[in-house]
Amino acid sequence: MTDSWATFGADLHLQLDLTAGRGLRAGLTEALREAARSGRLAAGTRLPSSRTLAADLGIARNTVAEAYAELVAEGWLTARQGSGTRVAERARPRRPADPGPVRRPARRGPAYSLVPGSPDLGGFPRAAWLSAARRALTGAPNEAFGYAADPRGRVELRQALAGYLARARGVYADPERIVLCAGFLHGLALLAGVLRARRVREVAVEGYGLDFHRDLLVREGLRTHPLGVDAEGARTGELTAAAGAVLLTPAHQFPTGVALTPARRAAAVDWARTTGGLILEDDYDGEFRYDRQSVGALQGLDPDRVVYLGTASKSLAPGLRMGWMVVPPGLLEEVLAAGGPTGWACGALDQLTLAEFITSGAYDRHVRGMRLRYRRRRDELVAAVGDRVGVSGIAAGLHAVLDLPVGLERVVLQSAAWQDLALHGLGRFRHPSAVALPARDAVVVGYGTPSDSAWAPTLAALSRALP
Repeated sequence: MTDSWATFGADLHLQLDLTAGRGLRAGLTEALREAARSGRLAAGTRLPSSRTLAADLGIARNTVAEAYAELVAEGWLTARQGSGTRVAERARPRRPADPGPVRRPARRGPAYSLVPGSPDLGGFPRAAWLSAARRALTGAPNEAFGYAADPRGRVELRQALAGYLARARGVYADPERIVLCAGFLHGLALLAGVLRARRVREVAVEGYGLDFHRDLLVREGLRTHPLGVDAEGARTGELTAAAGAVLLTPAHQFPTGVALTPARRAAAVDWARTTGGLILEDDYDGEFRYDRQSVGALQGLDPDRVVYLGTASKSLAPGLRMGWMVVPPGLLEEVLAAGGPTGWACGALDQLTLAEFITSGAYDRHVRGMRLRYRRRRDELVAAVGDRVGVSGIAAGLHAVLDLPVGLERVVLQSAAWQDLALHGLGRFRHPSAVALPARDAVVVGYGTPSDSAWAPTLAALSRALP
C-alpha cells in the first residue's frame, strides 16, 4: 500500500494497491475510479495536474496523464481548457440509509462531440480581436453609432471583404454589390424571398446536404429537388429548366468533402446562362484546404449568374453572426428590397472590428494558424482510425467521412452514444427524395469541434465506437 500526499498544489490522498499484479497505471486508474464511484471525491472536485500528482507519487507524468485520459473517456472525469481535470457529474451511489430515489443532476449533453459544422471555439483570437475592436472603436465615425444608413452594411467592411475575397477566393467583389447579413441562413432566407417573388417554384440542392437549409427553402414555399453526388461533386448535368436556382457547395461539398470538378462547374454555369437560373454558392470551408492550392470560388466563372455567400462562422466563430453575399448587378435591388430599409447586418461596431481585423492582416494570420491546427487533427484522426475504416473528404474543411461496412452506420452511432460521444451518420444529411443515390453507410466526423484539451479523449472515444 502506498500513501501519497501533495507536496505542492491541490492535496489528493490515494491508496494504490500494487499487490494484485497490476502495473502503476492500472493501479492508479482503479484508485481514482473507485474514489469517484464511491463518492469520496465529490462531483466537481478538481484533481491535481498530472505533473503535481506524478511528483507526489514519484512516478512518470505520462502514467498519470494516461490514467486521467482513460477515466475521461469512461466518463468518470472531465477535462476542459481553463478548468483542469475534475470529477464528472454523476448520480450518487445508493446507500441503505438513503431514503427514496436518487435525483440525477441535469445533463448538459454528451461529454464529447464530433458533430460537424463548428470550429474549435477555444481557438477564437481573443487578444487580436480585442486589439482590432479598440482600434475600430477609436476610429469609428460618430454616425456609426446611429441607425444604419445603408442596408448593405458598413462600407468599411464591404471594402475590406472585396479585397480579401478577390485575393483569397477568386471572387469578383465590388463593394457596392456586397450585402452583409447575420449569417448564411439569414442570407439564404433573403434570397428565398427574392426567388419566390420571381415566381420560382423549385430549387435544386445537393443530394447530401444540411437539412435545415432544405427546410428553410421549403418554409419559404419552395420545392427542393436533389442532385446526385459522387466523387466529382454534385452532378450538375442533371439540372433542368424546372429549377429556377441551385444551391451548391463547390469548394468542399458538405458532407462528402469532395470539390466540384471543372467540368461540373462549367455545366452549372452553362445551365444558368441557358435557363436564366441562379447559382447560390455556399463557400463552405473554402479557406481550409491542406494538401494543395485552395479551390477558387465558382462565382469567378460568371459573376452575373452566381450569388456568392460566405461567413465568419468557421474561420472565426458562429457566435459573431457575420455573413456576406456578393450579389449579381441585376439582383441587387431585389435583395435590398427584401432586406428592408435597415438590412440584415449585425451591429456596426462588430462590422468595423472585422474590417479592421481583415485590413490589419490579423485575419490571414489567424486562418493560417487554424489551418495548421486542423491539419494536425486531421492527420491524427487518420492515424487513429484509418487502418479500420475508409477515410474520405480530408483534403479540406473541418470534417471527414468515415466509410463503414454496409449496415454498420446505426451500430456505430449507438456505440458512440454508449461512449457519451455525439456523432452524426451520413444518412442524416441525405435528401429524403434522393432515391437514386447509392446506399452508403458512414459517419461524418467534425474534428474541428472539440477543444484542444478535449481532442485526445474525444478521439479515443471515437476509436472505441468504431468496429
